[in-house]
Amino acid sequence: MLITPRQDKLNKIVVLNPKGGCGKSTLVTNLSACYAARATPPAVMDYDPQGSTMAWLERRPGDLPTIHGIAAYKKSMQATRSWQLRVPNETETLIVDSPASVDHNDLRELTRDSTSILVPVLPSSMDIHAASRCIADLLLVAKIDRRDRKLAVVANRTRKNTKSLGKLMRFLDSLGIPIIAVLRDTQNFVSSAEQGIGICEMQPSRVKPDLEQIEKVVNWLDSWPQRRQSSTSTTSIGKRPAATRTLLHRTQFGSV
Repeated sequence: MLITPRQDKLNKIVVLNPKGGCGKSTLVTNLSACYAARATPPAVMDYDPQGSTMAWLERRPGDLPTIHGIAAYKKSMQATRSWQLRVPNETETLIVDSPASVDHNDLRELTRDSTSILVPVLPSSMDIHAASRCIADLLLVAKIDRRDRKLAVVANRTRKNTKSLGKLMRFLDSLGIPIIAVLRDTQNFVSSAEQGIGICEMQPSRVKPDLEQIEKVVNWLDSWPQRRQSSTSTTSIGKRPAATRTLLHRTQFGSV
């Protein structure tokens, strides 16, 4: 499952959760709308057989910023798979909408060369269980290293002061994976999906709380070069001899 040629400066964002209906496409479309407002159009690669992201792009008004769509779920006998999945050379941001069902080989291929991986989770026991399996597969099968700081969770369709939200937040906190945003259960996301637009393209006064959360996600995604650099530094320290690490610890934090 070839996704894209290696591009060292490509911001490749993978939105992943094996359970359908968790809000992957909602997150993908709203992120792509935010990135589209910038100088270089983003590319969206839709692997979901339902084609929700591509349908959203078809509804998108022509006077709005361009988003390049790639229907990865379609297969053609008239073109090679690599040609079908080609990403424009000028693309700086690629957002991957993963399918609901992903085997181990596809999981490794989907996340290869990714700069960020987002797992949207709903506040229900079934969704929490699915998310725990998804994160376990990312860590054990796809070999995503926590020190790389490329994995984060987005709580989706939440309602304040509910037991289900409290249970979700305690679960996510126990994983040690950052929760970078909490999206509320609102018709704003439904309305934007129906119009082919993003929250950021709606009337600001109407969507302020929702836009604030989406912007939190974008800000975290934009920090991928710093996260990568920090990860490299941490890995280098971790590989030093024990005596060197002890000396470094004493120098930085004082003797204990």
